[in-house]
Amino acid sequence: MRLFSCGACGQTVHFDNRVCVNCGHNLGFVPERLAMVALEEGADGALRPVNEPDASPLRPCANAGLDICNWTVPAEGTETFCLACRHNRLVPNTDTEQGVARWRRIGQAERHLFYSILRLNLPHPTREEDPAGGLVFDFLEDKVDESGNTVAAMTLHDEGLIAIRAAEADDVVRVAAKENMDEPYRTMLGHFRHEVGHFVWNKLVRDAGRLEECRAVFGDEQVDYAAALQHHYENGPPPGWQQSYISSYATTHPWEDFAECFAHYLHVVDALETSNAFGIAITPANHTTPDVIFDPYHAESAEQLVSAWIPLSVAINSIQRSLGENDIYPFVLTPEVTAKLEYVHRLLQGRAS
Repeated sequence: MRLFSCGACGQTVHFDNRVCVNCGHNLGFVPERLAMVALEEGADGALRPVNEPDASPLRPCANAGLDICNWTVPAEGTETFCLACRHNRLVPNTDTEQGVARWRRIGQAERHLFYSILRLNLPHPTREEDPAGGLVFDFLEDKVDESGNTVAAMTLHDEGLIAIRAAEADDVVRVAAKENMDEPYRTMLGHFRHEVGHFVWNKLVRDAGRLEECRAVFGDEQVDYAAALQHHYENGPPPGWQQSYISSYATTHPWEDFAECFAHYLHVVDALETSNAFGIAITPANHTTPDVIFDPYHAESAEQLVSAWIPLSVAINSIQRSLGENDIYPFVLTPEVTAKLEYVHRLLQGRAS
């Protein structure tokens, strides 16, 4: 995430901060402005950004009370939840410390997702605005069957309804699932980005009449999904899949290939914006000047993104190994995969604001 500054004292602040450690002002993210602001109470009792007496009044998101969310809502409207939280339907149990801790981790990942959605100007209608296909989240708890065995909740997408297993907000549970599924990468933010990729496919490909052009890149999505999923889990990915797919799961079905590429597009764009914010640039192997001084959210092409990302990801992975950790980005962006990312890039950049 890019860096922000406190509007009261200029101190560098971060996307998840609630209070400026330098001047003590409360902080809030204003999604309509994509900005972090220092807040102060005016004579009328309303909250406004510091030094902006004529600004529209704000109030904290209704989830601020449990330290779940640091986004704001226009005070003059009737909506009490911020642009991200208003999409939530089922949330973790806040009567327990574990539930609150899970909710905080889930909320953090969700806000990072919505930052990208807003930067790219992607559709995000609520269920009230689009009853048949609006975006809504259920964070599901695991069940215990009659035999006392834990039945894990499923993470999935169904016409805008995204269900995410709340237990994976716990590191121990998520790592166990990662090892059980033999996945090199599994994060809460990754779940959000992948599942929203299916939602974006519905809105920008299927509903926008782009099926044929998408099929030319990812294949025919009319292939039976249930049968394809069963084949994948029984037989694994096809030999040599690494040449054409970003992950083994992407080989399952064209829908999953698109969702995986969408998720990785956001991984790359967001990570490059973060590296730029900290002034990090890696000189490529050919020793030319690294071309990283650009806004990743408005890159010229996926090739420009990949050219900047590959040397940076190699460096990050090398640092991870130096600390005794596994590669944090264990993927290879081949020319075939980059071509798929190029399609996602063109699809999204047509909407970027």
